[in-house]
Amino acid sequence: MIQQRNIALCVVLSIITCGIYGIYWFICMHDDTNTAAGDSSDVSAVLALVLTIVTCGIYGIYWMYKRGKQIEQAQKNRGLPSTDNSVLYLILSIFGFSWVAMILAQNELNKLAEAGS
Repeated sequence: MIQQRNIALCVVLSIITCGIYGIYWFICMHDDTNTAAGDSSDVSAVLALVLTIVTCGIYGIYWMYKRGKQIEQAQKNRGLPSTDNSVLYLILSIFGFSWVAMILAQNELNKLAEAGS
């Protein structure tokens, strides 16, 4: 089941905890998008985090792109109007605005949670 999250609270907690909550949010978003898209073949959330750290963020750029694809798939699976924001997430991440991409992705996940997962 996808959990709806307060985006402003996620951002504030990430800032207050110096990014520690951001790591938790990353893991939750990974699990939520996998659940929503029904994708059990994706790597685990912890492995995705480790790969992001080891590759100095390069895997994180791909990870954001993949979140966009999975959200689009989840929208299609539910018969909702689908939007492919994966390239937008990719561009934002390349230019250092991955936090904006996470906010946008969480907003789409919140819409999926409202629609009933």
